[in-house]
Amino acid sequence: MFESLIGFAVLLGMIFLRVPIAFAMILVGVVGFALMRDWGAAWSMLGNIAFDTGLSYTLSVIPLFILMGNLLTISGVSHGLYAAANHLLGRYRGGLAMASVVACGGFSAVCGSSLATAATMSKVAMPSMRKYGYADSLATGSIAAGGTLGILIPPSVVMIIYGLLTESDIGKLFIAGVIPGLLGVIFYVGAIVVATRLNPDLAPKSEGTELFSQKERVGVIAITGLFVLIMVGIYGGFFTPTEAAAVGAFAAFLIALYMGAVNKESLRDASIESARSTAMIFAIIIGAEVFSNFINFAGLPDALAEWVGDMEVNAYVVMLGIVLIYIVLGCVLESLSMILLTVPVFYPLITELDFGLEILEDPELVLIWFAVIVVVVTEISLISPPVGMNVFVLRNVLPDVELGTIFKGVLPFWLADIARLILLIAVPYFSLWLVVQMS
Repeated sequence: MFESLIGFAVLLGMIFLRVPIAFAMILVGVVGFALMRDWGAAWSMLGNIAFDTGLSYTLSVIPLFILMGNLLTISGVSHGLYAAANHLLGRYRGGLAMASVVACGGFSAVCGSSLATAATMSKVAMPSMRKYGYADSLATGSIAAGGTLGILIPPSVVMIIYGLLTESDIGKLFIAGVIPGLLGVIFYVGAIVVATRLNPDLAPKSEGTELFSQKERVGVIAITGLFVLIMVGIYGGFFTPTEAAAVGAFAAFLIALYMGAVNKESLRDASIESARSTAMIFAIIIGAEVFSNFINFAGLPDALAEWVGDMEVNAYVVMLGIVLIYIVLGCVLESLSMILLTVPVFYPLITELDFGLEILEDPELVLIWFAVIVVVVTEISLISPPVGMNVFVLRNVLPDVELGTIFKGVLPFWLADIARLILLIAVPYFSLWLVVQMS
């Protein structure tokens, strides 16, 4: 266990020195494994992990869902989703901000990327909110927070990676994210209501509703149908998650084709961006598996479980401690890296705890519930200073808005996320009810 702690300290030091986390994890994992065993075994481990990861059929779901999201991004369906949400909510004070959150939730449900959702919706929603006199803080805050829903509402790349790390059923992980994701939308809308009542200057009383074109209507129907197709296909047993990703990518291409967004340049850009994102994710996965092998060989997960067992601490206190660790790490680490780094350490411990609830007596359901908690905490990290990846995406897209203004705007949504996190921990049924009903 002592060797593992040293490895974590060295890894964090390298991260602070701006060493790319994938290479930092590989370096620490290989050197640590070699010092504990031998160099031949360490190099062999690295080679086997890189080879198996690159040729993994299961991991092919990642580039396919990424491609699907990029094709939907270039298709322009985000305009239709925003127009539809505005048609429903535009009559209320702060209605455009609410529409931004709802549209972000809908777009991210099939895009799967928080950063892509935040960047896309900022171009769609920000001009309208500025036109009607919204404060930049509320406008940018609603987009940054709404973008975080992309890693929880299925299909979620983060959920896929969690499933691969813990050998959990990806279909069940997807369905577990539906209710917490909808709660996220409801809590965010509630945050807007409270914020505009406390400070009416943040938004006008009513902007009215705007009509949207026939093409935008078809886009909304198509993107809703794509979400249903993926979920019904996976849970109905018609195809596996990997096959669902392929079907989704092809359907996204057809949607983009109908919307008139397919040309040589757009397809090239979508393909290059998908390849870059896939390469980054695969590099981090390889690094995380190498580092995970090192800490497992050093005995950290077993020692941690034994230590917690000897202390006889309440299971919810342990969960609270883990959540606090995630919140702190989320302030300095990128979300995907944080999950790949910590889940192999914590998930063996979680399955050993007694939460005193019948629904959590099944280790598989415990892991699914923990997945939702981890992803919600990761959502919080995406809008938490000083990293707040979604905040920095908006800062790059909207250079005329100060960083402090955006962080001020996300504060009500951050508090709403904390309230939702407490609710999901206290009442696991929100995460597991659909899974139990469809099992």
